[in-house]
Formats: sequence, C-alpha cells, structure tokens
Amino acid sequence: MSTLTVQSSKDKLRGFSEDQIMFREAYRNFLKEEIVPHMEGWRKAGLVDRSAFKKAGEMGFLMIWPEEKYGGLGDRDFRYEQIIMEETVRVGCLDWFNTLHSRLVGPYFDKLGTEEQKLRWLPKAASGDIVLAVAMSEPDAGSDLSGMRSTLEDKGDYYLLNGNKTYISNGINGDAIVTAAKTVPGEGRHALTLCVVETGMEGFKRGKNLEKMGLKGQDTAELFFDNVKIPKENILGEPGKGFSYLMTGLAEERLIVACQSAASARHAFDITREFVMERKAFGKSIADFQNTQFKMAEMDAELDMIEAYIDHCVELNNKDLLTPNVGAKVKLLATELEGRMCDLGVQLHGGAGYMAEYEISKMYTDARVSRIYAGSSEIMKLIIGRDIFSDKYSSILE
Repeated sequence: MSTLTVQSSKDKLRGFSEDQIMFREAYRNFLKEEIVPHMEGWRKAGLVDRSAFKKAGEMGFLMIWPEEKYGGLGDRDFRYEQIIMEETVRVGCLDWFNTLHSRLVGPYFDKLGTEEQKLRWLPKAASGDIVLAVAMSEPDAGSDLSGMRSTLEDKGDYYLLNGNKTYISNGINGDAIVTAAKTVPGEGRHALTLCVVETGMEGFKRGKNLEKMGLKGQDTAELFFDNVKIPKENILGEPGKGFSYLMTGLAEERLIVACQSAASARHAFDITREFVMERKAFGKSIADFQNTQFKMAEMDAELDMIEAYIDHCVELNNKDLLTPNVGAKVKLLATELEGRMCDLGVQLHGGAGYMAEYEISKMYTDARVSRIYAGSSEIMKLIIGRDIFSDKYSSILE
C-alpha cells in the first residue's frame, strides 16, 4: 500500500474533505518536482531561492485564504495550511518558510489593511512576486515585546523609523516587512505601531545572513533602520495599537509551530522505525529489543494524542475560538514532544544518528528552535500558569 493511500485513509479519519485530500496529493507532487531537488543546494547557500515562492504562487500554493480579487482561492480553512506544513516537513523542507509568508504575516494585511493596502500587497504576495516577513525581535526584546526600543516618530506627512531588529526570518528575501516600533518614546510600554518597510527604502539595510544551528536554508538576518521615511499609507491599523494586534495573532502563530512540530515528530518516528527494523545488533534487529519497542510505543501513543489535540485546535481556530492559553498549551506540548522524539531517534540510530548524512541528525538540530521561537516553553508555561490561577479559571469549577 502506498504512503499516499495510507495518508488518504488517515485524512478521512481526521475529517479532511475530499478537496483537501486532493490538495495534499497535488502539493506533495509539487514539492517532489519543484522544491526537493533544489533543497540541498539552497541549504549550502544558506538561502531558499525566491523562485520557490514564485513557483508555489503560480500553482496556487501560497496565500490560500485571500479572496480571489486579492489573488487567493478564498478558502480560509486552516486545514489547507496544515496540509502544507505536514507535507513540507515530511520531505525535509522545513527550511522553506512558506507558511510564515502565507499564514503568519499575510493575515496582518487582511485584518489591518485598508482596501488600497490589500490590493497593493496581497495579490503580489499570493503570486510570490514579493516575499513577506515580520520584524518584532530586538537584541533586548524577544519574548518581552514591551522592551522594544525601535521608534516610529510622526513627522506630519510621514513617519521616521529608527532602530534595529534581529533574528528576522525571511530577513534576506523579504520585500514587505511588517515592522513594530514604539510610536512615541515614553508614552507607554505597549504603545507600538505597525508599519510596512519595503525593499529599496532609503536608510533600510540588512545585516548578513546569520549562521544557525539548524534550518540552514532559512534566511535569518538583522535589519537596520536609520531615519527610514515611512509613508502614512504604509501604516497598518491604528497607530499605538500594534501591541494588541501582535498579541491577537500569537495564538495562531503558536498553532502553526505546533503543527510543524507534530509533523516533524511523526516524521522522526517514521524514519527511526524504518532504521531500527533494518539495523542489527547481537544477531537480531534493534526493533526486536524490548527497550526499543517500549520507547517507540510511548512515542506512538503521544503522537496520536498530540495529533488529535492539534486537529481540535485547528477546528477552534477555524471558528475564531482559539485562545492564547490554548495556543500556548498546544505549542508547549507539541514542541517538547518533537524534542524528545528527535532525541530518541538519534539515540536509536546509534553512531549513525550523529552523522550529518542521516536525516535524523538534521532533524535534531532543526527541532531545537521550536521550543524558543513564537514564545519559549518557559513563556508558554507562564501563560498557562497565570490562567490556571486566574478568577476566570476558578469560575469554571464553580
């Protein structure tokens, strides 16, 4: 039985529609033909070529959710993005941050943009003619956005942006970068405004492509703003409300990370299962040892549970019911499980697991950042803990 047939049967049990199952098959073929053959070269270059976005856009695999007049298919069901993430991970192409472009940054233009702004940016993003990024993190402001020091000063006809950002994904490729800055210094820790910085703006410079532990093909850079003139038509939403806008998008961002992590954990399980069935020790397969069976049994059970929880969270998200607390829970559970599964995979591969030529070695280093970005595991626990001891949580028990 083919892997696609097995996947289709599983998809039906998980409630995916026939259209979505067909979409998975089409996207899987696209990855096989257009992305996988180039991925190793892109990793060596430290940058996924912009052609990947362009080809995906031409095939309708970027920005599924916008209405047709904005270049999309008009289907906002998160399950399409879930399929894209699962399949991208399955073929080892997580370095390509297409989901950050499509589902993490794109919605800022949809939710906050004027009609003119939507028509200006969304069709080009859907076609892959421009690449999107978001710039929040700074050297002294990672999880704590209130510590941001970049400023956006109103000069009447325009705004003046100063400061710098770091660890920005799609930082080299990005053409339209949603950037957060304090509108007026001293006005309040949460007085942020979102603006769109575009390639070619005077005073906007990119640092070097940062070298990372994993995700070698994903471009990550520092961004520098020296008296960058931001036209007022490049302001997203209301000035001063940027913090609340960013917080609103965090629940889905954490669901995105959870989907990727769960898919990564399942793939690590699959390749480890295949390896231990073939590897021999003391005259028999490693899979025949009780320790191997027990460890893999535990992981298989946990993977089934996290997949079911993620499907539940996707349903909540489709109904606009995914809360920051639930987003924190699903990210915490999925990323921690991914870390444990990749670690077990390396262990069961033995010495081979430490060799770069084996996929599990790459997955191990790629997975480490999952427990850091979009809010570290410690921050997730803090969010969940605060909810546990809030009056709102207590009232549920009454």
